Amino acid sequence: MRLDDLDPSENVRDLGQGSGGGGFGGGGGNILLGLLPMLLGSRLGCGTIALIGIGVAIFMAIGGGGGLLSGGVAPGGTGQQQVGQNKACDTPEELQSCRMLRSTEQTWSQLLQGYRPPVLSFYQGSVQSGCGNASSAAGPFYCPADQGVYLDTSFFRELENRFGAAGDFARYYVIAHEVGHHIQNITGTMEKVRAAQARMSRAQGNQMSVRVELQADCYAGVWAARNKDRLEAGDIEEGMRAANAIGDDTLQKQAQGTVVPESFTHGTSAQRMQWLRRGLETGDPAQCDTFSGAI
Repeated sequence: MRLDDLDPSENVRDLGQGSGGGGFGGGGGNILLGLLPMLLGSRLGCGTIALIGIGVAIFMAIGGGGGLLSGGVAPGGTGQQQVGQNKACDTPEELQSCRMLRSTEQTWSQLLQGYRPPVLSFYQGSVQSGCGNASSAAGPFYCPADQGVYLDTSFFRELENRFGAAGDFARYYVIAHEVGHHIQNITGTMEKVRAAQARMSRAQGNQMSVRVELQADCYAGVWAARNKDRLEAGDIEEGMRAANAIGDDTLQKQAQGTVVPESFTHGTSAQRMQWLRRGLETGDPAQCDTFSGAI
């Protein structure tokens, strides 16, 4: 996909090795750390913590610490930000991601009046976000509390080497998916999901999380459809391979040899490809309603 002519986004920062963004406060970060091993198990990536954040918000609300979905504003971008000695967009992977973020800013600004983009934070190894502490084992994630996308670019190499999803469009799909979670946050979808999950069993809550993830996949497809003049041969296939590689059923088969549908939180490979394709074919966010009817 051709994005080389775009200036890098200014809504970026490089947190470096084991550094942190906005602090959580209270005990929320510890809750998040406790949930990570249980809910991840392996490196799933693509929005996992956004969904963990929804669950943690319930505990925070009970404890009076404030909800993760309260619509807090992330630090604004002031150019390619430096944190200490770290400068964002200064490696090929980061520069590619910064240009991708610029593309999503252009696209969603046309679709949502008054759109305010997320801040993309690069880190290595571990990070403290507004949703607590996380390691790169979580993969890329979106934090609703600080409206930030967090990315350790080593995930791109794992995407290629472990999951067989090579190519620039596969990388762009990952970022577009996380920005899709940002759209859900600022439009109120995540808040509605949090409220619904508070009344649900774990299995029902997992199913609701699947719908959240599939909508983010669809939003990623909308972004691609709105930039179809930049697509190159093989791009769509790259995206579909990535979506297929990170389906719950595929990951569970690889990790444990069996599939437990009631534990799914992201959707099957077929579902992820289906909703990415829905966005690609329609280019219309209104067609990404994963919450009505079957998925």
